[in-house]
Amino acid sequence: MTTTTPKARKRRRKTRTQNVNHRPPIIASDLEANQLDLAPGKEHLVCPDCFTWVPITGMLGTPKLVPHHTGRAKAAEPRRCTVGSNREVTIDVEVSDWRMELIEAVPTTASRRATKVLPKPKVKPAPAASQIKPALLSAEQARQTFRRHQQQCPACKGEVTGRDGQPLPCRDGERLAVTFLRLLRQEPKRRNVREFFARERRRFDRQYATAALAKRTSEWAAVLPKVKDADTRRSQLPDGEALLGAPSVPLKKLHPERRAS
Repeated sequence: MTTTTPKARKRRRKTRTQNVNHRPPIIASDLEANQLDLAPGKEHLVCPDCFTWVPITGMLGTPKLVPHHTGRAKAAEPRRCTVGSNREVTIDVEVSDWRMELIEAVPTTASRRATKVLPKPKVKPAPAASQIKPALLSAEQARQTFRRHQQQCPACKGEVTGRDGQPLPCRDGERLAVTFLRLLRQEPKRRNVREFFARERRRFDRQYATAALAKRTSEWAAVLPKVKDADTRRSQLPDGEALLGAPSVPLKKLHPERRAS
C-alpha cells in the first residue's frame, strides 16, 4: 500500500496556527551564519529537511517554522514539507552576534572563491646560441650609430685631453668610422647580390609552375587509355538475359536523358 504526500496549498507568508511539530526544536546556534536570518521582522532560516528558506513565526512567544512546501528544493512538483512544518526553533543567538559572524564570514568565503584563470600567452622558445643569425648591418645604420656616438662622446668632441694638453683619440669612434666606410664601399656589391637572388627566386618559381603543369599533363595522358577502356567496357551491354523480376537494361544509353525543366 503506497501513501501519497498531500500537495501544498497556497498559504499566507506567516501562517498563524497552534499546531506544533513533535520533533525536537531546531537550535539556531547549530546553523551556519548564512543559513539564518535574524533581521527584525524578517526572521528566516533554512529548513534542515527540505533546505528551503522558511519564515519563523511567533518570535514574541514560541518561535516555530510556518507550514511550507518544497517548491524551492528543486522538486518536480511542490509538495508540503510534513516533517519540517510547525517545528519549534530555539533562538539562542543574539542579533548582534549573528551579524558579526556573518560579516566575518564574508572575507573567508571570498578567499575560497576561485580566481579567474587567465590563459598563458604562448611564447616560442628562444633559439640556441648556435642558431642565432646576426642581422646584417647596413651603411645607413652604421652612419646613424657613428653620429650618435659623436654627439655623446666627450673624446670625439675634443673635450678630453692628456697630460700634455693634446686631445685624446676615441678608439670606439675610429672603429665605427672604419665600419661605416667599409659598408659604404660594399653597399653596391651587396645590392647587386640581393637583386641577383631575387631574380633567381622569380625564375625558379616560373620553372616550378611550368614543370608542375607539364607533369600534370603527362600524368593525365598516361591514365587516359585506361579511362577510355573503362568507359568502353561500362557502355557495353551484359551478356545473357536479365533475371526474373529485374528491371530491363536500357538499349540506347545507360543513363536516361535528363528531362527538361
